[in-house]
Amino acid sequence: MQSPVGSWQALAVASGKGGVGKSTVTVNLAAALQEKGFVVGIIDCDIYGFSVARLLGVEGQRPEAKDGKIQPIVVDGIEIISMGNFVEDNSPVIWRGPMLGKVLRQFLEDVAWNKDLNYLLLDLPPGTGDMALDVARFIPGAGLILVTTPQEVAADVAGRAANAALKTGLNLLGVVENMSYFVCPHCEKITELFGAGGGQKLAGELKVPLLARIPLTATVREMGDKGRPAARLEGSLEAAVFGELADRVVTALK
Repeated sequence: MQSPVGSWQALAVASGKGGVGKSTVTVNLAAALQEKGFVVGIIDCDIYGFSVARLLGVEGQRPEAKDGKIQPIVVDGIEIISMGNFVEDNSPVIWRGPMLGKVLRQFLEDVAWNKDLNYLLLDLPPGTGDMALDVARFIPGAGLILVTTPQEVAADVAGRAANAALKTGLNLLGVVENMSYFVCPHCEKITELFGAGGGQKLAGELKVPLLARIPLTATVREMGDKGRPAARLEGSLEAAVFGELADRVVTALK
């Protein structure tokens, strides 16, 4: 499939299971890339569990149409398209698998993405379902990062998702271990609430780098609830960690 806007690179963000903070990582990585001067877009491919619009504070805001194209919602320089901008009152989406591919194709072809787009992030549904297959079909060789948490059970499930993605031809760039450690907001003591080493072990098994260890902080949660990526907080731990992740992703995609 030809790029609809010119020369951009696709980066799928996947996880083996829900609840590991995949969408939070996607949104903050996009913000970190945009802070570095890149033109960034996000497709929320998690059709059933969409959350990107909410994490960016534009849930319920409707995209407009112009010249036969859907205009993406623009939030602080990031272009997004999500089912969260189309459904009413948080209504569930109940579709069969083939519909998901049609939606992804429409979001790729029928959205007026910026002609200067550098990176298009795709927030995939958790697991090994149809959407990863569709990404590989429509964007052959797209980059992929895998989000997990330190627990071995989460890493094991993520490993299955990675192996499935590799069979489709997606380019696995590395692993992101989210919620790696908790930083007390009062004393700054670090506690590994969910164990340690799951992300590193998974990266070793897959023979890819561990791209980042993302802390579990109150700031990430508070900013997410406000619809603002914590990666935008200048001088913060979150900005530093996601900024480093962005640098490594850019290098890996070259």
